[in-house]
Amino acid sequence: MDLTNQPMIVQNAIKFLTPYYELALSWLLSPQAWTQFIFLIAAFVLAVFANKRLSVLLERYLTPPEGHISVLARMRRFALGFLPLLLPMLAYAFTAIGETVLSSIFGAAAVIAFGKRVFLFLVVRAFAKDMLTDPMLKLIGKFVIIPVAALYTLGLLPVLLEWLQSTPIPILSSVDPVTGLPTRSLFWLIQFALFGSLIFWLGRWSNDQSSEFIGNQKEMRPATRQLASKVSEILIFGTAFLVLMSIQGIDLTSLVVLGSAVGVGLGFGLQKIASNFISGIILLLEGQATVGDYVELDGGEAGTIVKTTSRAMILETYDGRWIVVPNEDFITTRVVNYSDQGSANRYEAAFSVSYDTDINLIQDIVEKAVAQHPEVLDKPFPPDCELREFGDNGVKFAVEFWVNGIDDGANKYTSDVLFIIWNALKENNITIPFPQRVVEFKNLPPFPDA
Repeated sequence: MDLTNQPMIVQNAIKFLTPYYELALSWLLSPQAWTQFIFLIAAFVLAVFANKRLSVLLERYLTPPEGHISVLARMRRFALGFLPLLLPMLAYAFTAIGETVLSSIFGAAAVIAFGKRVFLFLVVRAFAKDMLTDPMLKLIGKFVIIPVAALYTLGLLPVLLEWLQSTPIPILSSVDPVTGLPTRSLFWLIQFALFGSLIFWLGRWSNDQSSEFIGNQKEMRPATRQLASKVSEILIFGTAFLVLMSIQGIDLTSLVVLGSAVGVGLGFGLQKIASNFISGIILLLEGQATVGDYVELDGGEAGTIVKTTSRAMILETYDGRWIVVPNEDFITTRVVNYSDQGSANRYEAAFSVSYDTDINLIQDIVEKAVAQHPEVLDKPFPPDCELREFGDNGVKFAVEFWVNGIDDGANKYTSDVLFIIWNALKENNITIPFPQRVVEFKNLPPFPDA
């Protein structure tokens, strides 16, 4: 075939595909190849038959009783996840046996070797498609593992690797005097991205496991648990970074310049970020404010701390809004902590009684009534009713009481106590006065005689 008039890309493509065409033609015309094709079909049929029997048997013995969460039960459920791989693995195993037998008969078994690679590709594809559930791993499986397995099956993987290893990255690369290959090639870049993704995914998974384990240590103070979780996170991702640098052969001393640049950036443009990060560490160490505490800042921000980050704390108000407060504000301004991991808070409810009342009875009546509220505490002090003022319209009292929690949101302690006081006063025929005014008219004209 004369290809001189064809474009260069067509000539190169035909030149590349010609050996594969000749190989396929030789297989089609060879009795030995047809024998191997028949054996491949037989191996697959046998694998289908064996898969039906084994799948039922394995599923019966590996399925744990419903509701079991023991280590053995979890291992059995994990093993069940491999059932989609059973059929291609059986086909691969039977084909490998056939390759050994036919190689001893014919001296070579190229067709069956290719079929074995096809079944191996099906194993890899089933693994990437059915067993990888994490989004990151599923992405790697779809765009890396399956394409690499397909290239290996077609015998193109060595060609691609050779091209990737011989293609340098501009600026970053130099020629190795021993191998003559670039030190930083496209293969190195792909390897760096792949290993980096896997290592940091593993770091994230390890961090999730350690955070869950630390969070279950209820004997530790909340602030201590958060500090341990943050330290664990820094250690895990720091180790992952060092491992990645070591695998890729990057000299850590070369990062000194980058570290210096980051230091200059922190000194000028990132002062607030650095300040908030250090403030967050101080807050974790001191434990003065942590998740679950109700706090109020000088700026008027108030709410329950629902999340802490390296930069800020997230407050949730009782009307459902989230307020992001920089960590620095918790260090440099006055913060009122109403919770402090469950300490009691004191509130008071004010009321008035009529001047016709025997005020000596009020204290005992109100204190006994308020003490009946299930959330009102006896310690550090029981309810205390105090005379506050002789007002214009009545005698003013206030009852002080202690509760665990904040008088807002789901808790309406003051409202409940006022209801109790109202009912207690009504039961004892004590009236609550309303405003009264005496109006005196002067220098009125005399009324006309009727």
